[in-house]
Amino acid sequence: MSDVNRQTLDIKILDKEYQISSPEDEFARLQESARELNKRMLDLKKNGGIVGMERIAVMAALNMSYDLLKEKQQHAKYQETVNQYVERLKKRLDDVMDKDRQLELPTDQT
Repeated sequence: MSDVNRQTLDIKILDKEYQISSPEDEFARLQESARELNKRMLDLKKNGGIVGMERIAVMAALNMSYDLLKEKQQHAKYQETVNQYVERLKKRLDDVMDKDRQLELPTDQT
């Protein structure tokens, strides 16, 4: 993307302000991402017994990466199930079409 379309977005994570340059149409998604990251980091800070901003950030990133990988694997399983279903439907359709062709009577061309 060109710099012409980029704007500065202010986000806050663990009471620290950050400025991010991004296309304006990505602002909502980035803000939601920042809220999720902040929530996870606060949870780790309060309940995880983790001390230090860097350690909290690394653990939050690791947890989010794990969740993303798990979602990708679940999506792949779902996609495989859908693909198998589509293949079964195609086979059934082919079978019906073959039976239909067999029922067609040849026309007399004399």
